[in-house]
Amino acid sequence: MVKVIFKNAELEIPGNITIRALITDLGLNPQSVLAVKDGKLVNNETRLGHQGEVKLISVISGG
Repeated sequence: MVKVIFKNAELEIPGNITIRALITDLGLNPQSVLAVKDGKLVNNETRLGHQGEVKLISVISGG
């Protein structure tokens, strides 16, 4: 199982899916969050594997 952290929520999900699949399964826009897996920034095509921790961070922009 992979631990997923987003805002103040923690989820345990089965692994072996891509970051993009995880983000869309959670109902989020893949362009609005960054994924950090085990302390490293990863892209949307990265597979989760079967264990570890992923933090999803909301992207904030402004001008």
